[in-house]
This record gives sequence, C-alpha cells and structure tokens, in this order.
Amino acid sequence: PGKPQGNRWASGQYKQHGKKIKKVKRIQIPSKPTYSLNLWSMIKNYIGKELSKIPLLVNFSEPLSMLQRLTEDLEYHELLDQAARCENSLEQMCYVGAFIVSSYSTTVFRTNMPFSPLLGETFELDQTEESGFRSLCEQVNQHPPVAAHHVDSRNGWTFHQEIEITGKFHGKFLDITPSGTVHCIFHATGHHYTWKKALTTVNNIILGKLWIDQSGEIEIANHKTGDKCILKFIPQSYLSQDVPRKITGQVIDPSKKVHFALLGTWDEKVERFQVFPAKEYAREADPGVILWKRNPLPKNAENMYYFSEFALTLNALEDGVAPTDSRLRPDQRLMENGYWDEANAEKWRLEEKQRVSTKKREGRAARATDSGTSALHKALWFEQKEDPITRELVHMYRGGYWECKEKRNWALCPNIF
Repeated sequence: PGKPQGNRWASGQYKQHGKKIKKVKRIQIPSKPTYSLNLWSMIKNYIGKELSKIPLLVNFSEPLSMLQRLTEDLEYHELLDQAARCENSLEQMCYVGAFIVSSYSTTVFRTNMPFSPLLGETFELDQTEESGFRSLCEQVNQHPPVAAHHVDSRNGWTFHQEIEITGKFHGKFLDITPSGTVHCIFHATGHHYTWKKALTTVNNIILGKLWIDQSGEIEIANHKTGDKCILKFIPQSYLSQDVPRKITGQVIDPSKKVHFALLGTWDEKVERFQVFPAKEYAREADPGVILWKRNPLPKNAENMYYFSEFALTLNALEDGVAPTDSRLRPDQRLMENGYWDEANAEKWRLEEKQRVSTKKREGRAARATDSGTSALHKALWFEQKEDPITRELVHMYRGGYWECKEKRNWALCPNIF
C-alpha cells in the first residue's frame, strides 16, 4: 500500500483485500528517509529505566517487529538440517553451535530498534515448500514483553523458545537482555538441546557512531547424551589484541573431554577444529572445516536498514495470514513506505488502543478474582505448561494455527490493529 488516503489508516481499517497477494521473494524495500533526530535528546531523561518504558518515535525503529526479529534466528536454518543428518552427536553439537552464532550475524549493523509487538500480535513464516519449515510467533504477555515461538521442519527438527526481552539504558550504552530458554529437538535421535541467549549492547548512545556488541557465555546442553558446548562471545575492547566480535567454543563429552573447538567471529564465520590428546600432537594438525559463513548483504543495504536478503522478505505482504500478523500492522507498514509522521500518529493510536484494552482486561480480572474465576489474558496459539526439561513454566504451541489458515477461519483472532 502507498500513502494513506482519508482515514483508512487512522481508523485501523487496513486489511487484506479480496485479491490474492502472490507470494514473491522481494529483494528491496523503500530507502530509509533522512531525518536529523538525536537519540540522546530523546532518551536522556530515562537513564536507568527499562527500554519498554521509553516512548520512542518510529524514527529510531526499523520496519520489522520483535516477532520478525526472532524469526530471523532461522536465516541459516540449513545448519539445523545438516545437524539432523549427523550420526555423531558431538559433530551435531558443532552445527548447533554454529547455528546459534549465525543468529547474531544479522545484528552487526542493525542499530535501530524493532517495533514492540502488541499483545496478541503474531507472525508466521511458512517456508514449507522452499525450505521445509514453518514458524509461528505470538506476543503472549505485555508487561514484561514476552514472545513465544515454535518451528517445525520436515528436515528432522523442531525448534521452540519463549523469550522475554528487557533493555536498560545506562547513559552511554544500552543493554538488551533476552531471558528464556531456546530448545531444538532432532526427531531421528531424540537429541534435545537447550541454551540461553547472549547479552546485546548498543554503544555510543551520546556521541559517535552507534555500534553493536554481543558478550557472555552460552552453554549448549544435549540432554540425552550429556554432551555440552561452551560458547564464549568475547566483548570488544580497545585494549584487546583479539579480532573484533570473536567467538570461541569447546565441545565436550560427559567426562569433560574436549573433542572439537569452534573458532570465528559472530558476524562472519565459524570454523570447527578436531582436538587431539596431547600425546598425539605430533600428528598433522586439523586444518579445520568452515561450518558457517555469513551471506553478503544485498546491494544498497545501508539504505535499507542493513537488512539481509532474508530480512527483506519478512514484511512482504502475503495472502491468508492471520489478521494479527505483523505484516498487517499499519504503523510499521507506513514506516516501511517512508511516511514516518503518519506512522508515529498511527503508533500512538495503536498504543492508546492497547492501553484501553489493558484497563478493561484488568477490570475483568479484578471482578473475576472476586467471583473466584480467572480472566487474565490467555494466548491464542500457545498455552502455559511446565517444560519437562527445564521445569520452567513456559508457553508451548497448542496447535490449530495452520488448520485455521487452511480453512481461512480467523474468528478467534482479536482486533488489535
């Protein structure tokens, strides 16, 4: 859609039209407009506060929601396909480690914030024909913001996560902390892997060019075999002699014996090296195998928010998605098309609508408590269960979304836009 006409956007009436939207892999989006706004001037009064409490204009965003950013974890899904084919669990762990590192490669130049999803917002990515998987995200909680994500692949794996994103502004830098456990299960062997995400930091908030860093230690566990991989994201330092954005990893068995080492950078590539016992060091050293290498950015990426080819496809309009899908979010669509003033007005309208809905829901919950019943928000496509591995209470996919899509029956979906 182009520039809004009349009050079609203001009234939230943007919907999929009767004409079927052909699924096309788009290779570009409108160039980012040039606006001279200073981020520091907008957020200097919010030092020490959580990011979700800071009202930001779309001028500091990118035209994707956090649900779409979570889906970007799957850009290098072929690594999980390869892992599913591994007969050796330790080699499989190496591919899982490379997949985790690859999910950070899209962030290296991405200093703009994704849109915070509205409660009940969803995002689907059906790549069954192209790549063998289909993915669904839903925003299941508002304060704090929590998203649930489930992926099934015909190539032998299932992936799911519930992630709460908290950001804290410290003046010169912004810390973004994702909490929650990520799971990957391989069907043929029953190998069940879990891990948590690294800390993301946005630097130079006050002066200079914004830049992103990832830091911390990620422990990947195979709960069936007891194998582990310790991935370390080395924080950048002006005093360090290390290559920027360096990662290291050790793949160990239950006896703590190291079998493989991983080495690389989270924005470029990961190599695997076999580790031999000390008494065997006389033999020729392992030359290493490149497990993952980042795809080059598309031409003109600097004018398209530094989106990868995969990211460019995520907000393309698609026929048949749920009316709560991020692709149909009007402020985000306006922003992508370059109408930032209209997008800011629409963002305010949507957030005000959500505030009104929240107050009504809280009122119903209070009345329900008095009557001994429950009226809290319940996710539509996910349900809270105790995870059998971590014992955490998390939202897991309950089923039904793809069946509703097949029938084109979205009667259960709330009107959030």
